[in-house]
Amino acid sequence: MSRCRLCDAALHPVVDFGPMPIANGFLTPERFAHEKRFPLEVAMCPACAMVQLVDVVDEAAMFNADYAFFSSTSAGMARHFGRFAADVKRRLPDDPFVVELGCNDGIMLRHFADGRHLGVEPSANVADAARKLGLDVDTRFFTAALADELRQTRGPADAILGANVVCHIPYLDAVFDGVRRLLGPKGVFAFEDPYIGDILALTSYDQIYDEHVYYFSLTAVAKLAARHGLEVIDAERQPVHGGEVRFTLAHRGARPIHARVGELAAEEAARGLGQPATFDAFAAAVAASKDALVKAVRGVDGPLVGYGATSKSTTVLNYCGLGPDDLAYISDVTPTKIGRYAPGSHIPIRAYADFCADPPQHALLFAWNHAAEIVAKEADWRAAGGRFLTYVPRVEWR
Repeated sequence: MSRCRLCDAALHPVVDFGPMPIANGFLTPERFAHEKRFPLEVAMCPACAMVQLVDVVDEAAMFNADYAFFSSTSAGMARHFGRFAADVKRRLPDDPFVVELGCNDGIMLRHFADGRHLGVEPSANVADAARKLGLDVDTRFFTAALADELRQTRGPADAILGANVVCHIPYLDAVFDGVRRLLGPKGVFAFEDPYIGDILALTSYDQIYDEHVYYFSLTAVAKLAARHGLEVIDAERQPVHGGEVRFTLAHRGARPIHARVGELAAEEAARGLGQPATFDAFAAAVAASKDALVKAVRGVDGPLVGYGATSKSTTVLNYCGLGPDDLAYISDVTPTKIGRYAPGSHIPIRAYADFCADPPQHALLFAWNHAAEIVAKEADWRAAGGRFLTYVPRVEWR
């Protein structure tokens, strides 16, 4: 039986999605024959409440010079990270030292560019994009050893930040140990990631893919923090990426605890987020969603295209068995993806200009977490009869 990688208790299986390619591994035809697949199974720990992948793909296979996700492609997320940075700044002293784990192309770290800062970003291509903004970036993975080095050479951190990155790191105990070592006495560790409570509520199973090793609840994060002398001082819901929580941690007793922490803890207890039965119900909902989506896709009269070549789409396409016979292409705006093919399904990725030049009547919306921004952008297309097929929170046309 599989064991929790944090507390070593026996895991409760939730969903086995089968063999999956690298979610962000958009590839060229000559690499089709060499494409690797990895087990994708999610489970939950009844002891510490942490939801996690049973098997983990080697980090170097996912985060490298070919990494295909650039945060700044979304104007909505740029605004969100501006607000995140402003919220953090309100907690900081004069002349703070700010470290961001997984700074990507600098979409948030740039708000700290005029002071002491460091981005820790192991994906070389997005790190280079951040450096072009004048940002200081280290391309190593964050470990306790690196934390010690930074503390000795740069001093303690007043804030350590993470946005959609902490859940990517399998060795969380080492990360939290590193945070404890690097964080100053009154420092804060603020990170946000997809919230398991929203994943269950929306049946957004496409949030489960190789990069997301963990799926956080306040219950699980609080237990993990306590093992490292830290405590959750705030837990704020965020309306991005289908629902996230921004957890703010500090050294135990260093800062007051916001009322939101107790409120969310009570809500999680009432919803049974630490109970296996809750996840058994989720597994049944995932299977039903898959069946409904396949039926809707194969019932379309005329061409169907994908909208947004997301990491999430890799889980959906491969779990549902959809391919080029089902979708003519997937439209995207990310330069590094255009001209390549979707992982596993090998559906071609084409430029958004192609979507505009010859608008299809039907599009499967993979980037549903940006739905408000996209629906507004495509108002004319929808007015002319274009329709989006969505699958979160349910399969429906809009």
